[in-house]
Amino acid sequence: MVQPLNYLKESPSQTAGPYVHIGCTPNFAGLHGVYDKDLGAGPMVNDNTRGERITIRGFVYDGVGNALKDALVEVWQADADGFYNSPSETRGTADPNFFGWARCPGDMTTGEFVFETIKPGQVPFKDGRLMAPHISFWIVARGINIGLNTRMYFSDEEEANAVDPILSRIEHRMRVPTLIGQRDGDILTFNIHLQGEKETIFFDV
Repeated sequence: MVQPLNYLKESPSQTAGPYVHIGCTPNFAGLHGVYDKDLGAGPMVNDNTRGERITIRGFVYDGVGNALKDALVEVWQADADGFYNSPSETRGTADPNFFGWARCPGDMTTGEFVFETIKPGQVPFKDGRLMAPHISFWIVARGINIGLNTRMYFSDEEEANAVDPILSRIEHRMRVPTLIGQRDGDILTFNIHLQGEKETIFFDV
C-alpha cells in the first residue's frame, strides 16, 4: 500500500549542540552512574586479536584551523582478514576478539582523538573489486547538523590506493590526500578539516 507523501514528514535537522558528550559519553562528561562505561569506549582489541596493532591520532579542525574541543569521533572497520563484526557479514566469520567499532570524544583541552586498533584487511566493493584497507569515520560536534562520514586510507598502501574503487572516482585529485592517514611506525596521523583549503572529503551515506 502506497502512503501519501505527507504521512510521515521528515523532522528538521538540529545541531548536536554543546551537550553531545553528555548524551553520548556521560562518564567522560563527569556524569557517572548512567552506564558502567561509555558506549564505544573500547577496547577494540585484546591480547588475542589478530592483526597488526596501530594507533590513530588526530584532530578535527574548523574552517579557520582551530582544533575543536567538543568533537565526537566514531570508527568502524573490518578485522585483519577483511570481515566485519556485524550480523550482516555473510562472507566469513569475523575475529571474535576484535570489536570493530569505537567512539572517542576529543580531549577537552587539546581536541585530540585517539584509537587503539589494528590495520584492517581489504573488503570488496559492490562490484567485487577489492578496496584498499580503510577505516570509516563518523564525526559530530556542535554546529554540525548531520553527522559527517569520511574514510581514512593508509599512506603505506600506495598500490592498493591507486586502484581503489572509491579513491579512483574522486575527480579533484588534489583532494585525495585528505583521506590518507600518514603512517610513522605504528602511529597513523589523520586530521579532519571541516572547511577551508584542506577540507576533508565527506561521503553522502
